[in-house]
Amino acid sequence: MNNLPSKVIILGSSALKIGEAGEFDYSGSQAIKALKEEGVYTILVNPNIATIQTSEHLADQVYFLPVTPYFVEQIIQKEKPDGILLGFGGQTALNCGLALDKSGVLVRYGVKVLGTPVEAIRNTEDRELFVTKLRQIDVKTPRSFAVTNLDEAVARAYEIGFPVMIRIAFALGGLGSGLCRDEAEVRDLAQKALTYANQILVEEYLLGWKEIEYEIVRDQYDNCLSVCNMENFDPMGIHTGESIVVAPSQTLSNKEYHKLREIAIRTVRHLGIIGECNIQYALDPHSEDYRVIEINARLSRSSALASKATGYPLAHVAAKLALGYGLIDIPNSITRVTKASFEPALDYIVVKIPRWDLKKFKQVSKRIGSGMKSVGEVMAIGRKFEEALQKGLRMLETGASGLVLNRQKTADDFLQELSEPTDQRVFAVPEAIKSGMSIDEIHELSHIDKWFLYKIQNIVDIERKLLTVGEQRCPRDLIEEAKQFGFSDEQIARALGTDEFKIRELRKAYGLFPRVKQIDTLAAEYPAQTNYLYLTYNGGEDDIGFLDRNSVMVLGGGAYRIGSSVEFDWCCVNSVKTLAELNYQTIMVNYNP
Repeated sequence: MNNLPSKVIILGSSALKIGEAGEFDYSGSQAIKALKEEGVYTILVNPNIATIQTSEHLADQVYFLPVTPYFVEQIIQKEKPDGILLGFGGQTALNCGLALDKSGVLVRYGVKVLGTPVEAIRNTEDRELFVTKLRQIDVKTPRSFAVTNLDEAVARAYEIGFPVMIRIAFALGGLGSGLCRDEAEVRDLAQKALTYANQILVEEYLLGWKEIEYEIVRDQYDNCLSVCNMENFDPMGIHTGESIVVAPSQTLSNKEYHKLREIAIRTVRHLGIIGECNIQYALDPHSEDYRVIEINARLSRSSALASKATGYPLAHVAAKLALGYGLIDIPNSITRVTKASFEPALDYIVVKIPRWDLKKFKQVSKRIGSGMKSVGEVMAIGRKFEEALQKGLRMLETGASGLVLNRQKTADDFLQELSEPTDQRVFAVPEAIKSGMSIDEIHELSHIDKWFLYKIQNIVDIERKLLTVGEQRCPRDLIEEAKQFGFSDEQIARALGTDEFKIRELRKAYGLFPRVKQIDTLAAEYPAQTNYLYLTYNGGEDDIGFLDRNSVMVLGGGAYRIGSSVEFDWCCVNSVKTLAELNYQTIMVNYNP
């Protein structure tokens, strides 16, 4: 391709923090690889020594310096790059790039922002500009006012009507945001929020509305597609990083799905975004009314989930688009048989569950809301929602064997958990069902969509069946059904009052084994060459055969938690790379998206 930049600076996300973790190491690493494939000299700015992207075999030059305007200007002055990538280092990189543009540094040194223009980034980050731009194309946003002082915030809250949401522009992980039910709460939260930013937003609170996300990619030729859409288990008011997220969405009608998809594509085109973009909606469950809540004109936590959930290499594609390629020019590196212009199709369901470490901090409230507290997340894959949910809860490694049949009681006061959610909210739903509450009553308290509640009721129904039979009388059909709904051997054993290993032997005697399935982005429409696999009891055959050669399994670190994070990704990646060089077949086992 002609007119490629010869030297490009990539801004990393710096230190890991709540709201910015390993997903940006992933996206930055993919961007570096994509640029090097085109012969572009890459310069990385990232002081985080534990990341994969700072390894010596990736970028041509690595600066372990703060991702701030002062230090990045010094690097630009020395290296004289042609271009800069802002969308692969999270909010930290984006804010730094905006500051460099505003101060005139980029123009002074002739550095071009690759991909989404700075003006488009600013239009998505500045809440007042954001609302103005979307009104130009008749796209709805929450009724809101940008304010700069405490008295104005209170006045606008009364004008909108309580409850209201407080939000901050240019913020990470819902920093400084929250729900306010009266004037006192507005004054308290607005005062705190104004210490983080000069401008805050007071907006209407959409009680009980669903939260939906779309991942969109667009090239400079105006080709545009939806890579993945996702649905939050929890309603509006809980940050998407704090909520269980399901991909693809399960409760939207065909009309709702295509309406939101069309609005997302129209919005991305109007803003002029090039590359990848995340759009978050609020959707009224009783009508087709909607609001666009937020747009991230960069790779995000949701982008990493969407990429792993679909098998579509979002970060790699976004980097190529930033260089000027069209979607039809870029091969899908996962399938090797389609182009990036091919919209993914899924024949499975993915569930993302956050992990909190709140017990380590005695004074911290366990309530969850519009600000992030979770430090990690897991991704579970299955052919049923129930299967993926239970697998994901085990993956958290917080002591849960699944949604039910746990050693310890997981929800102390399920009524309060349903109305005022904490990190244990999902466990309150089966407790409420077992207490005799109806699905309608649980929905009224929690505003969780009834589809999810009925799926949880399915799990409770199987638990009841298991509790009525003994080990000697447990039929094959019941064990098979339990496995298909995500029950572990340990859960089944606890219900039958026996040992986990006895259940395992019984299951094997019945000939019940999981099947290996591929994530191919194509729902098996074309033969795929992927090595991206999951196990399920909801399958009749394996998608791949087993190779008889020297193999080494590498166990990943799982969900990030305090004391274990991206440094173990670095260890695993380098282990796999070394083993491959020694001609071993490598098998990576991990569930961190």
